[in-house]
Amino acid sequence: MAGTITRRRFLAQTAGLTALTAVWPGCHFGGSPNAQTPNIILIMADDLGYGDVGCYGCTDIRTPAIDNLADEGVRFTTFYANAPECTPTRTALLTGRYQHRVGGLECALGIGNVGRYDDAIRLRQTNDLGLPVEQTTIARMLKDAGYATAICGKWHLGYEPKFFPLKHGFDYWFGPVGGAVDYFHHCEYTGQPALYLNDQPTKREGYLTDLITDEAVKFIQRRRNTPFFLYVAYTAPHTPYQGPDDKKPEPVPQANYSKGSRTTYVSMVESMDDGIGKILRALKDKNIADHTLVIFMSDNGANKTGSNFPFSGYKGNLFEGGIRVPCIVKWPGVLEEGMVSNQACMTLDFSRSIVRAAGTKPPRNRPFDGIDILQTLSAVLRTPYGGHLSVETNQPVQKRTLFWRARRGQRTRKAVRDGFLKYIRLQEGDDVKEYLFDLERDPAEKNNLFSERKEDVQKLKMLLKNWEQEVKHNRP
Repeated sequence: MAGTITRRRFLAQTAGLTALTAVWPGCHFGGSPNAQTPNIILIMADDLGYGDVGCYGCTDIRTPAIDNLADEGVRFTTFYANAPECTPTRTALLTGRYQHRVGGLECALGIGNVGRYDDAIRLRQTNDLGLPVEQTTIARMLKDAGYATAICGKWHLGYEPKFFPLKHGFDYWFGPVGGAVDYFHHCEYTGQPALYLNDQPTKREGYLTDLITDEAVKFIQRRRNTPFFLYVAYTAPHTPYQGPDDKKPEPVPQANYSKGSRTTYVSMVESMDDGIGKILRALKDKNIADHTLVIFMSDNGANKTGSNFPFSGYKGNLFEGGIRVPCIVKWPGVLEEGMVSNQACMTLDFSRSIVRAAGTKPPRNRPFDGIDILQTLSAVLRTPYGGHLSVETNQPVQKRTLFWRARRGQRTRKAVRDGFLKYIRLQEGDDVKEYLFDLERDPAEKNNLFSERKEDVQKLKMLLKNWEQEVKHNRP
């Protein structure tokens, strides 16, 4: 499909903007009475599959808030998480760089601060497993640019206080420190309390999804004279599988952490969607919805309880189902409503866009990886007026080369997508399996072309090898 905008519509959409130039962050408009930059809300679901949202084809989960966001914004069909699990994706999100540049964070931190592969184990032994402060985050960049910053939800980037959010540029934090928390007792399966408020343990009553929503809404409602950046990191629908009506006298035991029905999973996603609806209504009630950039995404694909349809694979692997996830963006006056983009992109592309939207940039010694995806999409409004301005949504805007490497124990999984070709290498000990897929013709990755197209395989292997050298960290 294609979206078309006339000169008249262009002028109507850009009315009230103080500047809209080729220097994209110059499209300034008020996130508050005295601000010239947008408020920014980044909502991240945890282990939500591509096929678990109504506007992506789901039929058994009701997601009206997310679907409405897609109606009023842009829905991405080829958006990838930076990793097939949470810690590495969140590292890339906050740094705007491949997580491999940091060291120790290519795998999700284990419950209770456990390192799960050699580099992570090494750092854990010296209490250094986490995101170092010198790895400047987008929250720090926005705070330095005058934004109020908050995270309501999951951190999972270090159990040590020196790695906590307030050290990384967030003014406010409410949520769990680790990766898998009982939704009612707010502890890990070890029994360790995990809920924090501003870097200090706290106790609350209630369903964790609702508590995260309530904190996000209260943050939006606060009076301020500056724009804000709000990172809403839901734990839903990550294990343990507990719906809003499933409270038990005792926390879920470790043996039952990954057990749960699709019915429970559905209730968890619908509860999160209800929370997202409350957040969006809070923007309208505050009369700032038209001045707020809203981004929704998942950190990786779903487990088998969820749905990654129409793709194969699950969380933890590098087939499409493990890394290709929902992503929707709404930016009134800048992005066309109801657009569908097939542009291949990934988590860290949005980090770059967020910082540009705030009118700032990263430190010179830590340039972003990836592209500015929202600048690409907003190009329609920068086209000289006159005639028709078209946005083609049925083809990628740019050919992309995207990379992945995920480690756990003796297992290393690597992948590279170049255009429509995707190479995957799975190694566990001495066992190696290799795949080549043409995603244009075979998005479900059913037809392995590895033996038939050796020249393409060698090209992709070389790209992957060079990338691994480029992002190699030097963390002691």
